[in-house]
Amino acid sequence: QVELVESGGGLVQVGGSLRLSCKASGSIANSRALGWYRQAPGEQRELVASIITSGNTNYADSVMGRFTISRDYAKNTVYLQMNSLRPDDTASYVCFLDRGMTYWGQGTQVTVSS
Repeated sequence: QVELVESGGGLVQVGGSLRLSCKASGSIANSRALGWYRQAPGEQRELVASIITSGNTNYADSVMGRFTISRDYAKNTVYLQMNSLRPDDTASYVCFLDRGMTYWGQGTQVTVSS
């Protein structure tokens, strides 16, 4: 069993930045994939960004060039750097870890005000 705890969400103005963190209770080194989903009220869940074992990354078109996913094996943490935030980035952001079984965090709220 792996526990994931997100942090770093909050209220930010349009054009601002936030860095989300997702700390795992165990090693992330043997994960197949790590990443972030988001879901806004009334909207479908969206895969925002992911990173696989090789280090290859994948981003939703809506965040390409603005968001960056990274990982720190020593800290068992995955990050999501979010720049140039827009009101449509407002959502609950949930991290996941896939090691055959998928583990989920509880989510952290990001609100972008105009």
